[in-house]
Amino acid sequence: MSDYVKSTNFASKDNLASGNALKIVKGTEIDTEFNAIATAVGTKADKDSPTFTGTPTLPTGTIAVTQSSSNSTTAIATTAFVQSVAQVLFPIGSIYTATVATNPATLLGFGTWTAFGAGRTIIGNGGGYTAGNTGGSADAVVVSHTHTATSTVTDPTHRHNAYYLSTAAFAQFAGGGANSGNASNTTTEYASTGITVATSVASATGGVSGTNANLPPYVVVYMWQRTV
Repeated sequence: MSDYVKSTNFASKDNLASGNALKIVKGTEIDTEFNAIATAVGTKADKDSPTFTGTPTLPTGTIAVTQSSSNSTTAIATTAFVQSVAQVLFPIGSIYTATVATNPATLLGFGTWTAFGAGRTIIGNGGGYTAGNTGGSADAVVVSHTHTATSTVTDPTHRHNAYYLSTAAFAQFAGGGANSGNASNTTTEYASTGITVATSVASATGGVSGTNANLPPYVVVYMWQRTV
C-alpha cells in the first residue's frame, strides 16, 4: 500500500506577492494531487468488511475485536480469539495426553495443569464406575480360598446266611463222622451300613508372583488434568 504525499504546498502561495507567477494555482498541480490521492486510495482496504489479497498482517500491538469461539465466518481472528477457542477445547477438568513431557501450560499458553493418572489406564464413566474414582490392580494375585467337596458312598443292603446243626449232628460231625443232615439254615434281615464319606480340600493360598501380570496391551503417555 502507498500513502498519499502532497506535492504542492498550496498554503504557501497565499504569502506570495500579487503578480508572482507562483501564486497562481495551476491545473497541472491540481491534477497531480488528485492522481496521487487516487493512487493512494486505490491501494487501501475499505474499513467496512474489506476483502484482503496476498498475505494480510496486523501490526504488533493492534487492538482488534475478538470474535466468539463459535464464529465460523471468515472474520479475522486475533490471538485472543485463538486462545479462547483453545480454552473451549480444553476446559477446566479436561485431560491432555502427549508422548512428550512438556507441560500443556507451556504448549498452550494458558491454564494450570497437574500430572494425572500415573500408572493407571482410563475407563469411561458409568456401568458402576464414577469419574474420578480409582480401583483395580496390575497384580494377578489369586485370593486365598477353600474348596469343599462332599462324597457319599452308597451301600446296597445285604444279608448273611447262618447254618445250624442239631446237637446230635454236631457231636457226630465233631467226632469225625459224616453229617447226618440234621441241620437248618437261618437268614438275617437285609441291612445297610449307611456309611457317608465327607472330603474337604485344604485352603489354597493365592499366588504372590503375579506382579504386573494382569495388564492389557498398553502404551505409556504423559497425562495432565487442567485444574485452573
